[in-house]
This record gives sequence, structure tokens and C-alpha cells, in this order.
Amino acid sequence: MLAVYVIEIIGTVAFASSGAMIGIRKNMDIFGINVLAITTALGGGLIRDLVLGITPPNMFRDSSYAVVSILTACLLFLLFRLRRELLSGHFVETYEKWMNVMDAIGLGAFTVIGIDTALQKGYKSIFLLLFVGVITGIGGGMIRDIMAGNTPFVFIKHVYACASIAGAVACLIFRLFLGDTLAMIIAAALVVLIRLLAAHYRWNLPRIQ
Repeated sequence: MLAVYVIEIIGTVAFASSGAMIGIRKNMDIFGINVLAITTALGGGLIRDLVLGITPPNMFRDSSYAVVSILTACLLFLLFRLRRELLSGHFVETYEKWMNVMDAIGLGAFTVIGIDTALQKGYKSIFLLLFVGVITGIGGGMIRDIMAGNTPFVFIKHVYACASIAGAVACLIFRLFLGDTLAMIIAAALVVLIRLLAAHYRWNLPRIQ
């Protein structure tokens, strides 16, 4: 379905960008930057496919997602290689805001894609559908952060996983009343909205200081 593929590509570019930027900020070489980009964009889908028993995972059957991730990472590498001044000053602050938006888009897109993949394979368990939706959304970022030597973003910042859970629940509910594509778009938009509101107002889950 074209709409699903478009959502996947948007999510791939968004997550690959965030992964590549972490690699750049960590002073990795171009290989490391590409690895983080691919891991962020495709890691969640890889875990999803393994959970659902889809072998080989889709990232190995359709190389277009990996190619999009590599192109995204290489373009960012060239940009900052040629314009190193962009890594400091006001531009970085602006770029971080855009990366937050891109990351939110990727989270929303892959959350609903995870659910759609499970449904297409005939799975009906609500818990399984919610799990693969959320793990598709957050899995790549968790692997990325571990590889980069950071505490996974999902554990410390702005109701990240909760936004994915809310979107996954909304997607399943909307499917009962709306078409599949419309339900996915609305649910993905809900994830993006929650993430951006959480980042703007600094919403966080309770913790022990």
C-alpha cells in the first residue's frame, strides 16, 4: 500500500537523521555515523520482525530502507564536513529542535507501521499488537543510544515510550471506526503531538532525585 510505504520512508529518514546526528556529535567516522543511522531507522523493525517470526526480516528483503538511511547519513556527513561552523552556535540549537520534530515523526510513523505489520500477518492479540507497535517505534533508538554510550533516551526524557503507547492504543481503537490508513495517520499524528508537547512543556514521568 502506497500510503504505508510513504509513512515508512518518512520515518526512515527521520530516524536515520537523528542517528546520524548523534554519530556526528560523538565524533564518529563516516562508517560509525552510517551504522547509527541504519540502526536507529531499522533496529525497531528488525526486533518486530523477529518477534513476529518474519524471516528474513524486512530490512534484508527490501534494501530500499537501508539505502535511504545511508543516503541520509552521507548527506548529513557531507554537510557538516564542509560546513563545520554549523556544529556550533545558534544553528545547533535550531537543528536540535528540528531533530526533535523528526524524531517525533519517526516514532509516530513506526509505531503504527509495527501494528499494521502484525495485523497483516494475521495476529489479533491486543498485547502483541501494542508491544510490536511500541518496540518498532522505540527499539532502534534504544539500540542507537546503547551503541553511542548513552542512557537510552526512552528511559529519561519527555514521556517518549508513553507517547508511543498512546498512539498504539489510539491506532487500534480508530481502526474499529475508520479505515486503516486514516487510523494510522491520526494515531501517528497523536504520537507526534504528545512528543512535541512533552518536549515543549518538559513533561517527564516521576523519578527519584
